[in-house]
Amino acid sequence: MREKEKKALTLKTINKSNVWDLQENDIFRLWESAEKDADIKDNIRHFLDIIRSAFDVEEIIIDKPEVIKKYEARGYKVGTLRMDDSTKNKWAIKKRPILRVTDLTYENIRHITTAKLLEVIDRNFGGGWDSLSQSIQDIIESGFDISTTTLPKERLRKPGGMYEKKVADGFEVLEIPKGMWIEAIFAKAKPQIERPHIKTDLDDLDDSDTDEEDDDMDMPEIPDDYNSDDDDDDVFDEDKMTEESYRTTFETDPEDLNFEAEGISDDYDE
Repeated sequence: MREKEKKALTLKTINKSNVWDLQENDIFRLWESAEKDADIKDNIRHFLDIIRSAFDVEEIIIDKPEVIKKYEARGYKVGTLRMDDSTKNKWAIKKRPILRVTDLTYENIRHITTAKLLEVIDRNFGGGWDSLSQSIQDIIESGFDISTTTLPKERLRKPGGMYEKKVADGFEVLEIPKGMWIEAIFAKAKPQIERPHIKTDLDDLDDSDTDEEDDDMDMPEIPDDYNSDDDDDDVFDEDKMTEESYRTTFETDPEDLNFEAEGISDDYDE
């Protein structure tokens, strides 16, 4: 994520997807900038849950230099977070590493590079694409275009072949030796598609508009001539109901039906 986009994020706008673009120092910075926001104080658990989806977060109960050094040795960044008006405690935060295929999720798959993805796949015991479970394959393919081929080593890079075409099209390749053959896994990040935002109750934390204003925005505009005479043809009018409106499917002279005045003829064969 570009630095400008990072700065545009706030605690109110982070979610379990874009939080993966942040680093430990970003979390401390965003929290500090929102300390005086009453909405943040009322929803601390919600924002901590989002942060914990991408970071290991631990409160430092014993604030001593030797304790802090142990956290830092484990890769944590230590800083202060204010949880209420009276306390500002030290916390240790560390971005969760993506080392194994089981670390991949629908939330973080679009926030890693293609090279990182192939590195993670390569760590999966060298089993290749088919060794991955269907659920992991689905996660990967939600963020990347994937193609595979298995060929003898001497044929893999044949001029004009699949390997050459895929590389020319921007794919990166992971080669997995399988005896005298090689499985090539081609991967390229899918373009990001902007999707319409569905408003939720949490969005109200950022809304300064009143409910009345929102209601006005959602009301459809009704034309002034809605009840004009131009639409009379489409309006039900009892005066326009005629005998023609009740036409039946029979247009036969009653005498042709051979009915008698008081019912069906006695000659009717039972």
